[in-house]
Amino acid sequence: MTLATPTDAAIAAPTTPSFAQAVRVWARIGCLSFGGPAGQIAMMHKELVEDRRWIGEQRFLHALNYCMLLPGPEAQQLAIYIGWLMHRTIGGLVAGLLFIVPGALAMLGLSLLYVLYRHVPLVDAVFFGVKAAVLAVVVEAGLRISRRALKNRAMVVIAIAAFIGIYLFKIPFPIIILAAGLVGWLGQRYAPATFAGGGHGGKVGAPEFKGVVDLMFERGELGHATPSGAKAIKTCAIWLPIWLGPVLALWLLTGGASVWTQIGGFFSTMAVVTFGGAYAVLAYVAQAAVETFGWLQAGEMVDGLGLAETTPGPLILVLQFVGFLAAYRAPGGLDPLLAGGLGALLTLWVTFAPCFFWIFLGAPYVEALRGNKALSAALTAITAAVVGVVMNLALWFALHVVFRQVRSVEFLGLAPDLPVLSSLDWRAAVLSAAAMIAMLRFKVGMIPTLAASALAGVLIIHVIGA
Repeated sequence: MTLATPTDAAIAAPTTPSFAQAVRVWARIGCLSFGGPAGQIAMMHKELVEDRRWIGEQRFLHALNYCMLLPGPEAQQLAIYIGWLMHRTIGGLVAGLLFIVPGALAMLGLSLLYVLYRHVPLVDAVFFGVKAAVLAVVVEAGLRISRRALKNRAMVVIAIAAFIGIYLFKIPFPIIILAAGLVGWLGQRYAPATFAGGGHGGKVGAPEFKGVVDLMFERGELGHATPSGAKAIKTCAIWLPIWLGPVLALWLLTGGASVWTQIGGFFSTMAVVTFGGAYAVLAYVAQAAVETFGWLQAGEMVDGLGLAETTPGPLILVLQFVGFLAAYRAPGGLDPLLAGGLGALLTLWVTFAPCFFWIFLGAPYVEALRGNKALSAALTAITAAVVGVVMNLALWFALHVVFRQVRSVEFLGLAPDLPVLSSLDWRAAVLSAAAMIAMLRFKVGMIPTLAASALAGVLIIHVIGA
């Protein structure tokens, strides 16, 4: 008996999926999208390019490069982009929503459990262990980004400058990103070899072939992807009110000082400046949420990241946890749990509504970005700056995980955060070191490391004691 092999015609003509088929695949991707953006993008590539051939290799990479130019979670925006190509606006909406809904529901449940049972001794011990693993996860992410971004001395200088700017001078994250982008744009003009694009979204490895989208284009079925001024105006007229309308309404109803207005305004800003992924923006969010607004404590921010690491969907869902706690602790006349749920929903709305706006507005013009060297150079410099920002986040977590007390020390007009050495928690230090060795030396995955650290936290506190 011989195995039949597919003909060239079969390879060249993949089956066009129905909308119902696409919905089932997007739901599957949303429920299994663990592992951060790298794992999520790899999974989409396998499902959509290799297994089903809904989109060709080159179109997939071109879409990915565009999404990496945008603020926000690039994996979710890639899902919106591909869903929009195949089934117009409704396809983009379904793909984007199904990518975040499973993780959002899981994060809401975990947030409820956190506020209800956080101070149960066993749960407290679990989070003690998880915090140590989170520190290792952030350090590993910084090293992974640095290997991709720091390709020459200029990129190293940008990363160091970003770290110094945010740690010593407290320069806001958006300014650091804008400055890095400007440096990259100017660098492309005066030192193009130094600031050449770093190959974002390089070849994943599948053979080249025509996908469903390519065939739709050849048959003239992608008319919705043709850019026009009228379409752009219509998109802005629809999506800007969808995104910012609730924020304006809450400001008018509750005033500028209410927690609702603060959540809506702050996270709307985050949606515009979150270049470089979730790790890059978390230091800025943590600083504002802990020190400026007082929504939660530093240790709770680390807890939230640990919870987000265990759920499917974008890591930026950690912002939902922040919004939940902010509203839970300032509920006004509402039940605290109801207020927390509404705060989480508002955070989700203003964080992810812009993702749909960016794609529906910009995707028709994406061909104009192909081969744009200035934009590529700006992204290269921004990615280098992100390394410095993530290292600052790792330092911030280390100070608040390994030491019980941290204080600002005045020095030459600066006030960096430094640990109180006598407050060293040896248990947290040992757990953090073990988690780093597991992930960096033995390549243990994130979820197993989190689980093992949680178990170790329980053993240390309830069995060993002290």
